[in-house]
Amino acid sequence: MAGFIRDPKDFLSGLMFMGFGGAAIVLGQDYEMGRAVRMGPGYFPVLLGGLLCIVGAACLLRSLLRPGEPVGRLAVKPLLLVVVSTLVFGLLLRNAGLVAALAVSILLSAMASSQFSQKTTALTIVGMTTFCYLVFLKGLGLPIPVLGPWLGG
Repeated sequence: MAGFIRDPKDFLSGLMFMGFGGAAIVLGQDYEMGRAVRMGPGYFPVLLGGLLCIVGAACLLRSLLRPGEPVGRLAVKPLLLVVVSTLVFGLLLRNAGLVAALAVSILLSAMASSQFSQKTTALTIVGMTTFCYLVFLKGLGLPIPVLGPWLGG
């Protein structure tokens, strides 16, 4: 990194936030914005993208003012486990149902942690499944199967 960047981690984090925020703003421009009282489909992505850009700018500024640690090695195994857990959730949700999709996804992503614990993971699965059931199925009424056709649902 250049000599004026004192905290490379914050600098790279800032670039990442600004990149995702900028992409959300650009992609959100294709949708109607609406107003704060009556939001259109582009309102939330553009607003969130703007907030991400602000957070990114703050990280970039901070990287120039405060010394920090150098960037370490890329943790490939945890990165792959989290990405795969997200993909598996999407693939399982419709045919295996919410319970199975969440259980497999949470288990895979928990295995990415160096502090993996079976007990904590089991409690997280139970808690998150209960929370998602109450919020998304009961509260919002989304048509997601609790147990999909693969599991006899």
